Amino acid sequence: MGLPPTSHLSPLTPYLLPSLTRLDLAVVLVYCAASLGVGLWVARRQRTAGDYFLGARDLPAWAILLSIVATETSAITVISIPGTGARGDLAFLQLVLGFIVGRTAVAVWLLPGYFRGEQDTAYARLESRFGPGIRRLMSAIFLVTRFLGDGVRVFASAIPLALVTGWSAPVSIAVIGVVTMVYTWFGGFKAVVWADVFQLGVYIVGGIVTLSVALSLAGGADAALAAAWGAGKLHLLNPTLSFTTTYTLLGGLVGGAMLSAASHGTDHLIVQRLLASRSLRDAQIALVGSGFVVFLQFLLFLLVGIAIWATGLVPAAAPSDQIFPGFVLAHLPTGLAGLVVAGILAAAMGTHSSAINALASSLTHDFYAGWTGRRDPAHLLRVGRVFSALWGLALMAGALLFLAYDREGKTPVVVLALSVASIAYGSLLGTYLLAGRWSRATGRDVVAGAVVSLAVMLVVFFARPLAEQPGLGWLAPAGRLAWPWYVPLGTLLAVAGGMLSGVLRRRAPDGQA
Repeated sequence: MGLPPTSHLSPLTPYLLPSLTRLDLAVVLVYCAASLGVGLWVARRQRTAGDYFLGARDLPAWAILLSIVATETSAITVISIPGTGARGDLAFLQLVLGFIVGRTAVAVWLLPGYFRGEQDTAYARLESRFGPGIRRLMSAIFLVTRFLGDGVRVFASAIPLALVTGWSAPVSIAVIGVVTMVYTWFGGFKAVVWADVFQLGVYIVGGIVTLSVALSLAGGADAALAAAWGAGKLHLLNPTLSFTTTYTLLGGLVGGAMLSAASHGTDHLIVQRLLASRSLRDAQIALVGSGFVVFLQFLLFLLVGIAIWATGLVPAAAPSDQIFPGFVLAHLPTGLAGLVVAGILAAAMGTHSSAINALASSLTHDFYAGWTGRRDPAHLLRVGRVFSALWGLALMAGALLFLAYDREGKTPVVVLALSVASIAYGSLLGTYLLAGRWSRATGRDVVAGAVVSLAVMLVVFFARPLAEQPGLGWLAPAGRLAWPWYVPLGTLLAVAGGMLSGVLRRRAPDGQA
């Protein structure tokens, strides 16, 4: 039966949902306590910055693989992808096929460079090529991009907690942020990875449980799939050549591959995990293997959404990001609802903790150590913990900003997060291409390319609202560009801008270069 709309709840909770039982709440509390316990247990062995930020480079490939999956999908997958399946079809998987292509390319061409010497962040390798200034510039781009992208993710994590408790969105953001910040502060990177492994298991089980219940309510798997087939919801491939349609085969393969190459080859959030591997081979296995696991995970949660649609129990006016948590609270048996809610919180906390540690690592090694000359591992451990706390607070503030930006919930958080991250990924990937494939590139060329890429991509991202202003209607075509093309366009601009800078530099008269 549909859920009646109410007018007195926050934008995140527009439907009156049943509360969790005491057993459900107990399951959620046990999960939170277990997460804190992991951080406290691992904290016993933290002695240096290498322990805190890279887990002493002694983590097995399978743990790194699962941590990558848990980090990149998180609550956005658990909340938003079922809504995508319920409102649409399987076309999103075209993008995930591109992810596998991109990871394979990174494993072959980029990863070997990270295992030459003792690199502590994704941007250390740029220092030997262009100097410390470029290392800090790329790290700064990462810090801003990760802050914005994970602000969206923390905002997404507030949705299930607000639905369960009836708290306001700001209070929900604060609760998740504080709990995650505590265990990350104590346990460092190793706590983050092992918590990721635990959290991934929790929310995958939650997804399977929800799929089973939804299929049962829909009359069984055969009936649900037959209905979905008849409605075109099992449609996967769209061969249309279009730059404005969000999910197409070409856009998915090209855009998905370049998005994954940028996020898994230049973003310290993922590269940090690869650097913590025991060897290059382990890192390559973890990276490529994660692509196939991610495909299966996205397929699972898309099928969850399609199964929920097949039950006929989705309120017509419900925002897509509330379909999954709403169904869980309304239709799952006591105990199982608590397990699934714990899974949603697990996914949220997994990515949040990873972002805190990666941001603190980059700020400590790329900026603090270089500016102060203080490289004592024990000292950097203390500094890193301070930065962890500060970034935890900053991400909570960022989540509140995105709450204000998308207050009506019209944009699925998975689209909002990926499109925001894609603004800067092109400049990062373009920098690595210039460094590795163009021997004449200088630091000035890299800066020029990055500036051109970021400036144009910001205009593209905000083109739609800007086009509504007097005299700016000419920006409307840019606003229609589908977000999977953001990284290819940004990369092309960064490379072209850098190469043009090099040409102009060489043609400039002596003394004016």
